[in-house]
Amino acid sequence: MTLHGIGLVARMEVTTRLRTGRWKTLMAVWFVVVNGLGLLLRLAMGSDDTSSYGEPGVPMFGAVLLGVLVLTLLVTPALGGQSINGDRERGTLATLQVTRLAPGDIALGKLAAAWGSGLLTLLLTLPCVLWPVAEGAIGLGRAVVVLFVTALLIGVVCAVSQAWSALLARSITSVLMSYLTVFALLVGTPLLFGIGATLAAEHRDDGYGGYTDDRPDRVWWLLAPNPVVVLADAAPRLPEREYVVGDEVFTREPSNDPLGGISRAVRDSRHRDGRRGRDDGEGAVWPYGLAFNLALAAGAISVTVIRLRTPLRRVPRGVRVA
Repeated sequence: MTLHGIGLVARMEVTTRLRTGRWKTLMAVWFVVVNGLGLLLRLAMGSDDTSSYGEPGVPMFGAVLLGVLVLTLLVTPALGGQSINGDRERGTLATLQVTRLAPGDIALGKLAAAWGSGLLTLLLTLPCVLWPVAEGAIGLGRAVVVLFVTALLIGVVCAVSQAWSALLARSITSVLMSYLTVFALLVGTPLLFGIGATLAAEHRDDGYGGYTDDRPDRVWWLLAPNPVVVLADAAPRLPEREYVVGDEVFTREPSNDPLGGISRAVRDSRHRDGRRGRDDGEGAVWPYGLAFNLALAAGAISVTVIRLRTPLRRVPRGVRVA
């Protein structure tokens, strides 16, 4: 496996994508829709003087980033979900396999092309993402961190989608399994946490009929792999600011920060009875979640490389070799 081989496969994949006019049209539609929605959100928040105590850029940044993350993860499976079996169905994969390219060259080259396409969709959202930064509501450091984490999560989904493409013979099946994987991460983890928290609760007898002692601290780890949780909890805290209410002046973090709200709620779940853990800087969840997702991506890449090794011992029925 060499960098030259990986780059060669990546360039071939990108060139193939750029030759299709539909790809350029989809990117143009994505740019207009996402930034248009961000603009409408900003105008709606700007018309509300009470929004985040006169700082609509704070909730806009969090809402836009969460929306961009979810939308991008929903688009990403289509980028890598048919990169292997699609070429196998068309009979073009064997052409690469009989060259001097190693299985790792093919796997990482195709992954780089899919990941690059995903990063392009993220790049096209920068106008509405960086608007609050230009206004001074959000620091540049916070924006860089959350964009970096979002880019990593896009790469994770690309790797998993490509692994499904290498495992399954039909591209439509691999794309479906890729979407189910994203659904499991985004929706399945909160559902499992809710069920687990119910099962982990303890009933205590206090002599007056008893009460239920919630124990989210036993199952908080079920939320850790969720991409939304990873993004929100990894975002640096906003600096405290002064607010004037009547004759009283006090300092605190902006209250309408979606990322901060999710982070506090998740960190609270690490403590018995949901005691707050964000204020003292302890109880971070994102390192566990990000480590899980990166390990998942590494495993997916290993599976893809193994499935690309030749000679093939068994060819799926109805699939051409060349």
